[in-house]
Amino acid sequence: MSTEDSQDGENRFRRSPTGPAVAAPRIPPGQAPPPVQPPRRRRHFWTVAIFILLVSGVAIRAYRDLSQPDAWDYWKDQYVSPSLTSQVIDTLYLDGSSRGRRALFVNGTIGPAAANWFRSRLDQANLAAGDIVLLASPGGDLNQATIMGEIIRQRSLATAVGSADVSGRIKPAYCASACVLVYAGGKTRFGVLGSALGVHRFVTTSPVDDPVAETQRIAGAVLGYMTKMGVSSSIVEAMSETREIRWLSPKQALAMNLVTDALGKP
Repeated sequence: MSTEDSQDGENRFRRSPTGPAVAAPRIPPGQAPPPVQPPRRRRHFWTVAIFILLVSGVAIRAYRDLSQPDAWDYWKDQYVSPSLTSQVIDTLYLDGSSRGRRALFVNGTIGPAAANWFRSRLDQANLAAGDIVLLASPGGDLNQATIMGEIIRQRSLATAVGSADVSGRIKPAYCASACVLVYAGGKTRFGVLGSALGVHRFVTTSPVDDPVAETQRIAGAVLGYMTKMGVSSSIVEAMSETREIRWLSPKQALAMNLVTDALGKP
Protein backbone atom coordinates (compact mmCIF):
# COMPACT_ATOMS: atom_id res chain seq x y z
CA MET A 1 0.00 0.00 0.00
CA SER A 2 1.40 3.40 -1.00
CA THR A 3 1.60 6.44 1.24
CA GLU A 4 -1.21 8.05 -0.73
CA ASP A 5 -3.41 4.99 -0.31
CA SER A 6 -2.70 5.08 3.42
CA GLN A 7 -3.60 8.75 3.58
CA ASP A 8 -6.75 8.14 1.52
CA GLY A 9 -7.77 5.39 3.95
CA GLU A 10 -7.38 7.70 6.88
CA ASN A 11 -9.31 10.42 5.07
CA ARG A 12 -12.24 8.03 4.53
CA PHE A 13 -12.70 7.90 8.31
CA ARG A 14 -11.90 11.53 9.09
CA ARG A 15 -13.71 13.39 6.32
CA SER A 16 -17.44 13.80 6.27
CA PRO A 17 -19.83 16.45 4.96
CA THR A 18 -21.04 16.96 8.51
CA GLY A 19 -17.83 16.43 10.44
CA PRO A 20 -15.10 13.90 11.03
CA ALA A 21 -15.95 10.24 10.59
CA VAL A 22 -15.01 7.76 13.27
CA ALA A 23 -14.45 4.08 12.58
CA ALA A 24 -16.38 1.59 14.71
CA PRO A 25 -14.22 -0.06 17.35
CA ARG A 26 -13.00 -3.53 16.57
CA ILE A 27 -14.21 -6.37 18.81
CA PRO A 28 -11.40 -8.73 19.83
CA PRO A 29 -11.77 -12.28 18.50
CA GLY A 30 -13.81 -14.55 20.79
CA GLN A 31 -15.46 -11.71 22.70
CA ALA A 32 -19.26 -11.31 22.48
CA PRO A 33 -20.69 -7.93 21.50
CA PRO A 34 -22.18 -5.89 24.35
CA PRO A 35 -25.93 -6.38 24.86
CA VAL A 36 -28.23 -3.86 23.22
CA GLN A 37 -30.32 -1.97 25.77
CA PRO A 38 -34.02 -1.84 24.85
CA PRO A 39 -35.45 1.68 24.47
CA ARG A 40 -37.24 3.04 27.50
CA ARG A 41 -40.99 2.94 27.25
CA ARG A 42 -41.62 6.50 28.25
CA ARG A 43 -44.22 6.98 25.53
CA HIS A 44 -46.19 3.93 26.70
CA PHE A 45 -46.06 5.14 30.29
CA TRP A 46 -47.44 8.58 29.42
CA THR A 47 -50.18 7.03 27.26
CA VAL A 48 -51.35 4.92 30.19
CA ALA A 49 -51.09 7.89 32.55
CA ILE A 50 -53.18 10.13 30.28
CA PHE A 51 -55.80 7.39 29.86
CA ILE A 52 -56.09 6.98 33.63
CA LEU A 53 -56.49 10.73 34.07
CA LEU A 54 -59.25 10.85 31.45
CA VAL A 55 -61.12 7.93 33.01
CA SER A 56 -60.74 9.51 36.44
CA GLY A 57 -62.15 12.78 35.14
CA VAL A 58 -65.20 11.03 33.66
CA ALA A 59 -65.73 9.06 36.87
CA ILE A 60 -65.52 12.18 39.01
CA ARG A 61 -67.99 14.00 36.77
CA ALA A 62 -70.38 11.03 36.85
CA TYR A 63 -70.11 10.92 40.65
CA ARG A 64 -70.89 14.63 40.88
CA ASP A 65 -73.87 14.22 38.57
CA LEU A 66 -75.26 11.25 40.49
CA SER A 67 -74.71 13.02 43.80
CA GLN A 68 -77.40 15.57 42.87
CA PRO A 69 -80.70 15.00 44.70
CA ASP A 70 -82.72 13.95 41.62
CA ALA A 71 -79.91 12.42 39.56
CA TRP A 72 -80.46 8.84 40.64
CA ASP A 73 -84.21 9.09 40.02
CA TYR A 74 -83.54 10.37 36.50
CA TRP A 75 -80.94 7.67 35.79
CA LYS A 76 -83.24 4.95 37.09
CA ASP A 77 -86.21 6.21 35.06
CA GLN A 78 -84.08 6.52 31.93
CA TYR A 79 -82.14 3.26 32.00
CA VAL A 80 -83.32 0.85 34.71
CA SER A 81 -87.09 0.84 35.18
CA PRO A 82 -89.12 3.50 33.31
CA SER A 83 -92.20 4.59 35.19
CA LEU A 84 -94.30 4.59 32.01
CA THR A 85 -95.26 1.68 29.79
CA SER A 86 -96.54 1.76 26.22
CA GLN A 87 -98.33 -0.38 23.70
CA VAL A 88 -98.87 0.18 19.99
CA ILE A 89 -102.49 -0.25 18.90
CA ASP A 90 -102.68 -0.82 15.16
CA THR A 91 -106.35 0.13 14.92
CA LEU A 92 -108.15 2.05 17.66
CA TYR A 93 -111.89 2.57 17.26
CA LEU A 94 -112.77 5.80 19.07
CA ASP A 95 -116.42 6.28 18.21
CA GLY A 96 -117.62 2.78 17.39
CA SER A 97 -117.43 3.33 13.65
CA SER A 98 -115.52 1.15 11.23
CA ARG A 99 -112.85 3.84 10.81
CA GLY A 100 -109.92 3.20 13.10
CA ARG A 101 -106.66 5.00 13.79
CA ARG A 102 -103.21 3.92 14.83
CA ALA A 103 -102.46 4.74 18.47
CA LEU A 104 -99.82 4.56 21.18
CA PHE A 105 -101.23 3.68 24.58
CA VAL A 106 -99.18 5.29 27.40
CA ASN A 107 -99.84 4.18 30.95
CA GLY A 108 -98.23 4.94 34.34
CA THR A 109 -96.63 7.75 36.31
CA ILE A 110 -94.73 10.49 34.47
CA GLY A 111 -91.16 10.12 35.75
CA PRO A 112 -88.15 12.47 35.65
CA ALA A 113 -86.93 11.06 32.31
CA ALA A 114 -90.36 10.46 30.74
CA ALA A 115 -89.97 12.87 27.81
CA ASN A 116 -86.95 11.11 26.28
CA TRP A 117 -88.62 7.75 26.81
CA PHE A 118 -91.82 9.03 25.20
CA ARG A 119 -90.01 10.45 22.17
CA SER A 120 -88.27 7.17 21.48
CA ARG A 121 -91.53 5.20 21.80
CA LEU A 122 -93.24 7.53 19.35
CA ASP A 123 -90.39 7.03 16.88
CA GLN A 124 -90.75 3.26 17.20
CA ALA A 125 -94.54 3.41 16.86
CA ASN A 126 -94.23 5.41 13.63
CA LEU A 127 -97.38 7.44 14.21
CA ALA A 128 -98.52 9.85 11.51
CA ALA A 129 -100.25 13.21 11.91
CA GLY A 130 -103.76 12.64 13.22
CA ASP A 131 -102.92 9.38 14.96
CA ILE A 132 -103.66 9.13 18.68
CA VAL A 133 -101.79 9.11 21.96
CA LEU A 134 -104.05 7.27 24.39
CA LEU A 135 -103.36 8.22 28.01
CA ALA A 136 -104.01 6.67 31.41
CA SER A 137 -101.93 8.29 34.17
CA PRO A 138 -102.25 9.72 37.69
CA GLY A 139 -99.71 12.44 36.80
CA GLY A 140 -96.11 12.96 37.84
CA ASP A 141 -93.32 15.32 36.82
CA LEU A 142 -94.73 18.67 35.64
CA ASN A 143 -91.76 19.69 33.47
CA GLN A 144 -91.61 16.33 31.72
CA ALA A 145 -95.36 16.48 31.09
CA THR A 146 -95.11 19.84 29.32
CA ILE A 147 -92.27 18.53 27.13
CA MET A 148 -94.36 15.48 26.23
CA GLY A 149 -97.26 17.77 25.32
CA GLU A 150 -94.97 19.86 23.12
CA ILE A 151 -93.78 16.71 21.34
CA ILE A 152 -97.37 15.66 20.68
CA ARG A 153 -98.21 19.09 19.25
CA GLN A 154 -95.08 19.21 17.07
CA ARG A 155 -96.11 15.90 15.49
CA SER A 156 -99.77 16.98 15.03
CA LEU A 157 -101.05 14.00 17.01
CA ALA A 158 -104.43 13.72 18.73
CA THR A 159 -104.98 12.69 22.34
CA ALA A 160 -107.63 10.75 24.24
CA VAL A 161 -107.99 9.34 27.74
CA GLY A 162 -108.65 5.63 27.99
CA SER A 163 -107.29 2.16 27.36
CA ALA A 164 -108.16 -0.40 24.71
CA ASP A 165 -109.12 -4.06 24.58
CA VAL A 166 -107.67 -6.64 22.19
CA SER A 167 -110.17 -5.70 19.48
CA GLY A 168 -109.15 -2.03 19.58
CA ARG A 169 -112.32 -0.83 21.30
CA ILE A 170 -111.63 2.01 23.72
CA LYS A 171 -112.35 1.67 27.43
CA PRO A 172 -112.62 4.48 30.01
CA ALA A 173 -109.64 5.51 32.15
CA TYR A 174 -108.48 8.63 33.96
CA CYS A 175 -105.81 11.29 33.42
CA ALA A 176 -104.99 13.53 36.37
CA SER A 177 -102.55 16.21 37.50
CA ALA A 178 -99.55 16.51 35.13
CA CYS A 179 -101.16 14.02 32.72
CA VAL A 180 -103.67 16.74 31.81
CA LEU A 181 -100.79 18.82 30.40
CA VAL A 182 -99.76 15.91 28.19
CA TYR A 183 -103.38 15.53 27.07
CA ALA A 184 -103.55 19.25 26.27
CA GLY A 185 -100.79 18.81 23.70
CA GLY A 186 -103.16 17.04 21.32
CA LYS A 187 -104.10 18.99 18.23
CA THR A 188 -107.49 17.30 18.62
CA ARG A 189 -108.44 16.23 22.13
CA PHE A 190 -111.11 13.56 22.20
CA GLY A 191 -113.44 13.23 25.17
CA VAL A 192 -114.26 9.57 25.84
CA LEU A 193 -117.49 8.87 27.69
CA GLY A 194 -116.68 7.53 31.15
CA SER A 195 -113.07 8.76 31.16
CA ALA A 196 -112.08 11.46 33.64
CA LEU A 197 -109.77 14.48 33.67
CA GLY A 198 -108.56 15.70 37.06
CA VAL A 199 -106.77 18.95 37.94
CA HIS A 200 -105.29 20.50 41.08
CA ARG A 201 -102.92 23.22 42.21
CA PHE A 202 -99.27 22.51 41.44
CA VAL A 203 -96.76 23.17 44.22
CA THR A 204 -93.03 22.62 44.37
CA THR A 205 -91.69 19.71 46.40
CA SER A 206 -88.14 21.10 46.49
CA PRO A 207 -86.98 23.47 49.25
CA VAL A 208 -87.12 27.10 48.08
CA ASP A 209 -86.64 30.46 49.77
CA ASP A 210 -90.15 31.70 48.93
CA PRO A 211 -92.72 28.90 48.43
CA VAL A 212 -95.53 31.37 47.65
CA ALA A 213 -93.54 33.04 44.88
CA GLU A 214 -92.55 29.64 43.49
CA THR A 215 -96.17 28.50 43.44
CA GLN A 216 -97.11 31.66 41.55
CA ARG A 217 -94.30 31.08 39.08
CA ILE A 218 -95.52 27.53 38.43
CA ALA A 219 -99.09 28.78 37.95
CA GLY A 220 -97.86 31.35 35.43
CA ALA A 221 -95.91 28.70 33.52
CA VAL A 222 -98.93 26.39 33.41
CA LEU A 223 -101.16 29.25 32.25
CA GLY A 224 -98.74 30.11 29.45
CA TYR A 225 -98.55 26.49 28.33
CA MET A 226 -102.32 25.93 28.38
CA THR A 227 -102.94 29.18 26.50
CA LYS A 228 -100.44 28.10 23.85
CA MET A 229 -102.32 24.80 23.47
CA GLY A 230 -105.64 26.60 23.03
CA VAL A 231 -107.11 25.79 26.45
CA SER A 232 -109.06 28.47 28.32
CA SER A 233 -107.38 30.24 31.22
CA SER A 234 -110.30 29.13 33.39
CA ILE A 235 -108.58 25.77 33.79
CA VAL A 236 -105.83 27.43 35.85
CA GLU A 237 -108.53 28.94 38.07
CA ALA A 238 -109.97 25.46 38.56
CA MET A 239 -106.50 24.17 39.41
CA SER A 240 -105.81 26.88 41.95
CA GLU A 241 -108.93 26.12 43.98
CA THR A 242 -107.62 22.95 45.62
CA ARG A 243 -104.54 20.82 46.19
CA GLU A 244 -106.72 17.72 45.94
CA ILE A 245 -107.77 16.32 42.58
CA ARG A 246 -110.83 18.01 41.16
CA TRP A 247 -112.54 15.88 38.53
CA LEU A 248 -113.93 17.93 35.67
CA SER A 249 -117.34 17.11 34.29
CA PRO A 250 -117.64 16.63 30.51
CA LYS A 251 -119.41 20.01 30.26
CA GLN A 252 -116.65 21.77 32.20
CA ALA A 253 -113.92 20.18 30.08
CA LEU A 254 -115.73 21.29 26.92
CA ALA A 255 -116.31 24.82 28.24
CA MET A 256 -112.60 25.16 29.00
CA ASN A 257 -111.80 23.85 25.50
CA LEU A 258 -109.74 21.15 27.16
CA VAL A 259 -111.84 18.63 25.26
CA THR A 260 -112.27 19.68 21.64
CA ASP A 261 -114.21 16.69 20.31
CA ALA A 262 -116.64 14.92 22.64
CA LEU A 263 -117.41 11.32 21.76
CA GLY A 264 -120.49 9.30 22.53
CA LYS A 265 -120.53 5.82 23.93
CA PRO A 266 -118.49 3.45 21.72
